[in-house]
Amino acid sequence: MLGLAKQEAPSSKCYFTNNTLPAYIDGKQPPTKKKPFSTVLAQPFSHSTTLILPSELYELIKHELDGDVGTLRYSRVNMSLGEIISGDFFNHYVKIGNVLMLSEGRHGVDHVFSLCEGVLRLELDKATYERAGLVGSAIPDGGRKHVKTRYGKPPPCRRSQTTLEMLMERAAIELNLRLPSMVHGKKGFERIVWACKNVLNHSLTWLFYDLRAADGSVGPYLFQPPSSYCAQCSASGPISKHYPLQRTVQPECLRMSRVAVPQFPTTLKEDDVLETTELLEWLGLVTIDSPRVRIDDNIDPYLSRYALPGFDSPGEEDSTAVARELVRLRWHGFIPPKFITQLFVLLKKAAGEEWFVMNVGGFKGEVYTILKTGIQTSTWECC
Repeated sequence: MLGLAKQEAPSSKCYFTNNTLPAYIDGKQPPTKKKPFSTVLAQPFSHSTTLILPSELYELIKHELDGDVGTLRYSRVNMSLGEIISGDFFNHYVKIGNVLMLSEGRHGVDHVFSLCEGVLRLELDKATYERAGLVGSAIPDGGRKHVKTRYGKPPPCRRSQTTLEMLMERAAIELNLRLPSMVHGKKGFERIVWACKNVLNHSLTWLFYDLRAADGSVGPYLFQPPSSYCAQCSASGPISKHYPLQRTVQPECLRMSRVAVPQFPTTLKEDDVLETTELLEWLGLVTIDSPRVRIDDNIDPYLSRYALPGFDSPGEEDSTAVARELVRLRWHGFIPPKFITQLFVLLKKAAGEEWFVMNVGGFKGEVYTILKTGIQTSTWECC
């Protein structure tokens, strides 16, 4: 408003979609191309999941949430890239199995490595990218204007170089390690081994999640299995020699009383920007347990002029807002899409015509919010 905000970074965007859920969803094989399931799968690495639901619904699923469905298990392990693409670890977890791995580092600043569906992604700065000798692509900087590149005047263009490659500051390399050619002895794979041995040879801290585990844990080698399962797993698995540190996360529960809940519309129109924005704002305030959404909030309008979606004031007698007790559940850790999908399917089956909200934040700053009302789902994707 005063012209003091910096315009260096591009403005964030929020995409809204409204869909109808099918009458039945198979928990073992949920949809993958229909929203909101495609939104969940599009964000493989998440660090927090917040669930808002009425207390009556929470009491129905409390027993399931106390079990494997609501318990998040993952692991931290120190490894180098060379150890991932060699030996039994490479054959067991990458070639045959299916794991999620994310290295330490800040996106856009440090070197960040990730492994998802057998694809190894390396985000490097320009100097390291040139030393590694692997083929990649430039990472767009968001289209900032009037900002000089860090490397000054670009060098003379070679025939194989584009303008974007000359001016890039960071590059991304994606390697599909499940291809038949990705084996030792092949020329392309030996180039990767050379880069991991001579350039990318530092030990890093990784977050590890085994997607094959039926209970959502980090895999049969990282927890003590029940006695009936001991015959199928071994304590000397490929990752055990790296001494992984297992993490078990239970949700943080917060009960919020006398929350003013508006009457949700039957269908939200995708082109109604005002209505969808006001509803997203209310969901955000409930997520942070703001006093502005209490039914008896009487703050001075000089300090806050917030009103519920479609109403003049949360405290008016003619307001159709209803005071309800809500429950907020929050998980912090290394959260894969599989865990979030299991939560959504469980809630959808128990909710019936009731509503609930899921808010998920990713490591790159991307966030999506899913609101389920009746058979309708509204999805906001912010990036």
